[in-house]
Amino acid sequence: MNTLKLEAAIIEDAKTILDNPGQKYNYFGWPSIARLQNGKLAVTCSGFRRAHVCPFGKAVMMTSDDEGQSYTGAVAVIDTPLDDRDSGVVPFGENGVIITSFNNTRAAQRGWNPDNAEFMAYVDTVTDEDEARWLGSTFRMSFDGGQTFGDIQFSPVTSPHGPTALSDGGLIWVGRTFAEDDVFDGNNRIEAWKIDTDGKMTFIGAVPPAFKDGKIVDVCEPSCIELPDGRLLCQFRTESGLFSVFQTLSDDGGKTWTAPEQLLPDLGGSPPHLYRHSSGTLISSYGYRQAPYGVRLMLSTDMGKTWQTDVVLWDKGVSSDLGYPATVELHDGSLLTVFYAKDEADGSAVIKQIRWKLM
Repeated sequence: MNTLKLEAAIIEDAKTILDNPGQKYNYFGWPSIARLQNGKLAVTCSGFRRAHVCPFGKAVMMTSDDEGQSYTGAVAVIDTPLDDRDSGVVPFGENGVIITSFNNTRAAQRGWNPDNAEFMAYVDTVTDEDEARWLGSTFRMSFDGGQTFGDIQFSPVTSPHGPTALSDGGLIWVGRTFAEDDVFDGNNRIEAWKIDTDGKMTFIGAVPPAFKDGKIVDVCEPSCIELPDGRLLCQFRTESGLFSVFQTLSDDGGKTWTAPEQLLPDLGGSPPHLYRHSSGTLISSYGYRQAPYGVRLMLSTDMGKTWQTDVVLWDKGVSSDLGYPATVELHDGSLLTVFYAKDEADGSAVIKQIRWKLM
């Protein structure tokens, strides 16, 4: 029984680490963070956008060699003619790094922004050939620690923070099946795929449907972690009016999964990001989109059997357009969580970080 009550003690309050003040393309969202093999921290996100939904997004990366005190400028890693959205960064093996994103169709952009002449003028320049070439869940792989990257490749699944690095040096991607217009059509499910070093992907298995009150609910945006005993633990966002987190586990490398169980109440927050601290504590960070808007945590000291929920990490949000936190451990054992939020309700979103420790 997970009876130990933990707290998140703030060491350094939230501060902005990526924005583009005074410029038109100054919206940044959906970040990820990881420690690269060379010890540097890498942060990726969708950046240099105009809005939450616009055709100009690109997946950008910046690094820090001083534990998040300062960062390099953000550089585009995935920049297709379409709107490149959520970006994950995952180091794997000796020198591997994978950066992920996804995009959507021109029709989706026209549907979301029909009255924005600037947006529509750009979308009109994207050809049928462009869309056929670049539409999908995208990724690029590096084998020199993130210095250079190969060609853009495509995945059948997508997730905000990318795949999972395994203890054997391999990669497994647990994600929602890609939907061209990022909508739920009743056919979406969460699947596990193996990724080879050449980018080839092989289907492993699928997570069973999630149910609420006897009805199947829409699922998306999973995060997966490998536990010390080799089990895979996956949490994911549920829609159908829920905006909650469900959990499932696999004992056979992703071939089969337990029936998903709801961890948070309806509207309790999402999507989750899973991380294991050196103490053994599992951390699931998630956005909370009701007042007080912010970022919250679930904590587990028994490898996900039970969770302490609704640990408030940050509650100073000014709108519900925030979240997608991701966490990494610093050299001193403290933790750094990145997320996106607005400083003004009618302003643009920026990338923030907050440093804290488990107590």
